[in-house]
Amino acid sequence: MAARTHIAETKGKIDESVEIFGWVNGRRDHGKIIFIDLRDRSGLVQIVFTPSDKELYNTANSLRSEWVVHIKGKVAKRPENMINNEIETGKVEIQPEALTVLAQAETPPFALDTDGYEIGEENRMKYRYLDLRRERLKNNLIRRHNVVRFFRDYLSERGFIEIETPLLTKSTPEGARDYVVPSRLYPGKFYALPQSPQQYKQLLMVAGFEKYFQIARALRDEDTRGDRQPEHTQLDIEMSFTNPEEVMSLIEGMVASMMKEIYPDKKMTVPWPKISYREAMEKYGTDKPDLRKDKNDPNEIAFAWIVEFPSFELDASTKEIQPVHHMFVQPRSDSISLIDSEPLKMVSTQYDWVCNGYELASGSIRIIDPELQMKVFRLLGMSEEKAKRDFGHILEAFSYGVPPHGGIAPGIDRLLMILQSEPNIREVIAFPKTGDARDPMMSSPSELDKKQLKELHLEIKK
Repeated sequence: MAARTHIAETKGKIDESVEIFGWVNGRRDHGKIIFIDLRDRSGLVQIVFTPSDKELYNTANSLRSEWVVHIKGKVAKRPENMINNEIETGKVEIQPEALTVLAQAETPPFALDTDGYEIGEENRMKYRYLDLRRERLKNNLIRRHNVVRFFRDYLSERGFIEIETPLLTKSTPEGARDYVVPSRLYPGKFYALPQSPQQYKQLLMVAGFEKYFQIARALRDEDTRGDRQPEHTQLDIEMSFTNPEEVMSLIEGMVASMMKEIYPDKKMTVPWPKISYREAMEKYGTDKPDLRKDKNDPNEIAFAWIVEFPSFELDASTKEIQPVHHMFVQPRSDSISLIDSEPLKMVSTQYDWVCNGYELASGSIRIIDPELQMKVFRLLGMSEEKAKRDFGHILEAFSYGVPPHGGIAPGIDRLLMILQSEPNIREVIAFPKTGDARDPMMSSPSELDKKQLKELHLEIKK
């Protein structure tokens, strides 16, 4: 078999013989001439079948949408009046010499040549592998790949090390509910899936890696909404011997460079404004303000930093004190003394990255003083015994020489949702869950059979 030619490459191979593979995107019969549009990941090209080769013509006559075929033929210029400037290969067509059907296809349950917004979510998620054939979704995932690759290269060139952290970890009280995994080997005990790699990345700073990043999966058993999923992806970053200005400058430089290369049509103000939490709440009524001048312009991107957050707040329903970000955030040095008397007046080192009314990331400098960390635990109603049981590993690690450190974890899904002008993050994730956290394609979540439950030492109570 000759080397495969990707369809987009045919525009530069006039008068050459090629072998192309792909899906039948559409078929048109014009008298005795059959036109087939063939699609692969790179693009679309027209194939012209005439009755001169009867066997080839009859095979082409049987083709239907989404059949997978292999075609050998010669690339030819299209007649001037047949040029299609809408597609990259619009000045050429393929004159076929051989056609092989590799796989037939059922009629898809919905149209694949539209943007897909008109189709119900349940159907789209059930047949997601078909939904992903849409040009819009294909482009979303390719852009996602390009953005993530840019971030990887940018950080690697600046001395960051990409390190994977465990997905099976310990359940600790960090905010959202954990997804838990029963242990077969240790009856009655459970792993937890990570809400974030927060503790692991801090332990990597103790280990001396100084600059860490990871394209990390984060899993939280919480109510879903348009910009939230049970599992999401974040660019997890941690640095030693740093400060908020350095972290914010890193993100700002990285994102500005990425936008220039991948989204040159987007309008973005640099440098990004820094707004205090108090000013944001008083002026905009939210800590994630939409600062666009024209909210109807999809190319306007208004990044900003929200700073000077309070360390703690009262839960609206329980009236119990809770951290605004998380329990490992270092208070600003001039407010540490307030922890024993007026903790609600403490100011933290938290910095939030916001864009167009969404929060893209929360970051902070971390507490490294075990005594201060224990005071925070007690303030949040945690006994010393429970704190040591849940977080003893990190408190002990800090006793072996811990550098000052801090970081941030931008959400990849939300960022791509905004940059691709999509209404929710499901449009930029390959296999998302529905709005109510189900996967109709895999019929998940699903029940376990009795044998599995027995092996896991579990019993379901009806």
